[in-house]
Amino acid sequence: EETADIARTAADHYRIVACLAGGEAGVDLADSLSEYLGVRTNGTDIPNRRDKKLQQELIRDVGMRSVRQAGGKKFSDVEQFLRTEEFPVVLKPVESAGSDGVKLCHDFNEAKEHFDVLMNSQMVNGGAVPSVLCQEFLRGKEYVVDHVSRDGVHKTCMMWVYDKRPVNGAAFVYFGCVPVRLDSLEAKLIIPYVRKTLDALGLKNGPSHGEVIMTADGPCLVEMNCRARGGDGNWKSLASALTGGYTQVDGTVDSYLDPAQFKILPDVPPCPFKASGTEVILVSYSRGTVKSTPGYDVIQQLPSFIYLETGIRKGTKVDYTIDLFTGIGSVILMHEDANILANDVETIRQMERDNKIFEYETNVSLMSSPSILNLTLAELSLSSSQDETQKMVKAPSHRRVFTSDRVDIF
Repeated sequence: EETADIARTAADHYRIVACLAGGEAGVDLADSLSEYLGVRTNGTDIPNRRDKKLQQELIRDVGMRSVRQAGGKKFSDVEQFLRTEEFPVVLKPVESAGSDGVKLCHDFNEAKEHFDVLMNSQMVNGGAVPSVLCQEFLRGKEYVVDHVSRDGVHKTCMMWVYDKRPVNGAAFVYFGCVPVRLDSLEAKLIIPYVRKTLDALGLKNGPSHGEVIMTADGPCLVEMNCRARGGDGNWKSLASALTGGYTQVDGTVDSYLDPAQFKILPDVPPCPFKASGTEVILVSYSRGTVKSTPGYDVIQQLPSFIYLETGIRKGTKVDYTIDLFTGIGSVILMHEDANILANDVETIRQMERDNKIFEYETNVSLMSSPSILNLTLAELSLSSSQDETQKMVKAPSHRRVFTSDRVDIF
């Protein structure tokens, strides 16, 4: 009530017509505040939709594939699960984002140690870890589906597959995010599963960012982020080119404010896509204080370069990349020639391996850690037939670089 009064005062003579979360930490407040203000809302009938344990329980209750799990504030709450579940297992905060605190534990003692670490930690998104979740390790590629919804009607804005690899001693390091064709078998299986998940979680309005692993026995939820995809929207130029002119951001505005426009929003993006491109998440194999950034200059001259976002500049301290929060930037590449696109991706990866992205001041530490490439360009549909290539629009001629001290959250 107090927050609503402040909002109304700030609005002055304007009428408040919508209230939605701007990021992960605002989801619960947005649900309760929008409900209290009497505007479009997902309501509070399901408390704390961000709770990953609750999400799994809700989809299990309606007969969907869910992950085996146990969670709690005390180790005794999960001890029996850890003594009976096959290792490795995944431990993570029950509320988090961007792989914050997520660890693949290979034995009982490692799991107990990480449980204790998490219960004494602060989450990157703010606040202490409320409880720890222990889950079966899902084997398979991880996909993400971005939706917008209005009155329970769900429309798919984009589907991606994460390029995650083990590196620098961490099991789940993001190397990129690649568009997935909507006529693929994976899309035909995963999109209906995600929409049923949204129904089970009572997510009837606004954006969502659902992460799913395609296991041997079908799709299984990793987590449903009850807000738009993050990353400061650095993916917007790519998504807009792929769809031919709209993104999840546009769809979100329509879902809240323009029912007629939402109605004509396509149910799924076009197939084939209207462009060809990918997001490359930059990975550091070294640590030190940055003296200069020659690799960024090379990246900006690549034929497929569109956009670079990074918070790294002269004087920044860089560490080994072990999660999204220790990444060193994000690059959007687009080109109608799939071979050029693939070559540019490899150019960036080689600079990373050779530690040529940065020039450091003295006392730099280097790490040489082999990465396992689980995803090929062919698998990720970066290659296109000649006919499809001719239909693709050329990459936009403008190129942008954005630097920020803010942390990107996916």
